[in-house]
Amino acid sequence: MTFFQDFPVPPTPPRGRAVKYVPPVWAGAPEYELPAVVHIGQFLHLSPTMVVAVKSAAVFSTGCTFDVSWTIRRGERTDEEWADLNEVFFRPGPGPRRGSGAGSMLLFGAAFPDGSRSSTGAHPHGFFEGTEEPPSPVLLLRNGGGSGGDDGFSGSGTLWLWPLPPAGELRLVAQWKDFGLEECSIVLDGAQLRDAASGVQKFW
Repeated sequence: MTFFQDFPVPPTPPRGRAVKYVPPVWAGAPEYELPAVVHIGQFLHLSPTMVVAVKSAAVFSTGCTFDVSWTIRRGERTDEEWADLNEVFFRPGPGPRRGSGAGSMLLFGAAFPDGSRSSTGAHPHGFFEGTEEPPSPVLLLRNGGGSGGDDGFSGSGTLWLWPLPPAGELRLVAQWKDFGLEECSIVLDGAQLRDAASGVQKFW
């Protein structure tokens, strides 16, 4: 007999089922769907020192994601200028030696044919806060990370657009004033994306 055998061990209480959080439809892509993929392959911006590209769209039943990437070359920038941009690239947002606020960050926007529009600057952390359905459209940027060194930077991310765009022109817009990128845009076929939703496959 050991010392602890004299003490009763209370029974383990029954374990209840954990309630899984299900985000609202405007906050992200459905979890149990295999999307239809639409090739885009267009440059939002192309210059000797900077490229912003849209590679493809993954279309879900409630919205779509866009695979975006950006690459920046050093060019003729001095060591001090490049050090400042290194700080901007890896620590976006307000800083003592650059612009402040969302207006200086990497921004993406979407405009529907009826004039309604959205910007990632409205949700800078990449998720939607709140439980009430927001005005459509909603555009969120989830950064996929980045890398860089003495010669250049590269990064990627995913844009979530809710809801599916209507037929007509869908305009995607980009701006990054910290890197000298003024507003630029491309026009996509909203009907092509909406029609692709018929190819979505549900898991169960």
